[in-house]
Amino acid sequence: MELIKWTDQYSVGITEIDNQHKGLVIIINELFSYMSNGKAKEHLNNIFDHLTDYTEKHFLVEETMLIKYAYPDYDQHKFEHSKFIEKLKSLKLEFESGKITISLEILNFLKDWLLNHILNTDKKYSAHIEKYQ
Repeated sequence: MELIKWTDQYSVGITEIDNQHKGLVIIINELFSYMSNGKAKEHLNNIFDHLTDYTEKHFLVEETMLIKYAYPDYDQHKFEHSKFIEKLKSLKLEFESGKITISLEILNFLKDWLLNHILNTDKKYSAHIEKYQ
């Protein structure tokens, strides 16, 4: 069962970035699958760690590319990345302390953030970088 179905509308036209975005979709879908099967609690720490690690690596690749192509909205883009990583770490701490359980609300937050970020923020740099290739 999938929470997110990857389609070409999410493509930014840069193979490495698209593949990394697909990887994030896979991780979120994996969490959704665990939740749907009642196994989220036992896997959530590993999923949060994997998602945070993968996201940080992806953001580094993306930010390096934005610097290379002198993307004019780099600072704002980096700020969005930083806020998302902070939120992931905060959710993990709240889960570990028993303040939250994994819920559809959290999954929808992850899904909505990723898809909105790709469609509204990443697509902007895509057009900028396309001019140089």
